[in-house]
This record gives sequence, C-alpha cells and structure tokens, in this order.
Amino acid sequence: MKAFNLLSVLLVAGSIGVVASAHAQNAAHGAQVFESCAPCHATNGENGAGPGLGGIVGRKSGSATGFRYSKAMKSANIVWNEKSLDAYLADPQEAVPGNVMPSRVSRTCASARI
Repeated sequence: MKAFNLLSVLLVAGSIGVVASAHAQNAAHGAQVFESCAPCHATNGENGAGPGLGGIVGRKSGSATGFRYSKAMKSANIVWNEKSLDAYLADPQEAVPGNVMPSRVSRTCASARI
C-alpha cells in the first residue's frame, strides 16, 4: 500500500512538472507572437495607438480610460472574456463592424491566443 501511495505521489508530481513545462513554453511562444501586437497595445493598461490591454477581461468594449475609440467599438456593448476576445481577434470586422483595428494585424495577434 505504501508503494502504491508513493507511486501515486510521483505520478502526480511528474504530471505537474509536464504541465508547468507546457505552460512555460506556451507563455514564451505567446510573448514572442505578441511582439507584433506590442507596437500598438501595452499589457500594463497604458494606451498607445491601441488601448492598453491590462485588465481587459471583464471590461466593456470601448471603455478604457483615456483612449479615443471608434463609434463602432463604443457602441458594441461587448464584455471582454475568452470567447469574445477569441471572436474579435479571429475577425475584428465581423465581430465589431466599423472598428478601426486592421484585420491584417489582428490575424497575427490572434495567433498569440494559447
């Protein structure tokens, strides 16, 4: 019984190590891909050519303080979550017709979703 318990602990610990390694690889890949998004978007909440993305989950579209949004984005009435962000990044013009984020740029940024 003690051997079974020890084996169980080792298997769980090994699984955690594999998952942690996979997350680290995904995070590194995401950071690399995000480099193409970073000229317009910061992750610390500061605005640039695009609104800051810090704290975007749970935030209503067009509501970041100090950023001048298109009328389309202000009136989209989207609350950003995993599903709405995935849809927007996959095709910004389909998700929010008339917004000003260029589709060609967003397709690159969309691949940062992991």
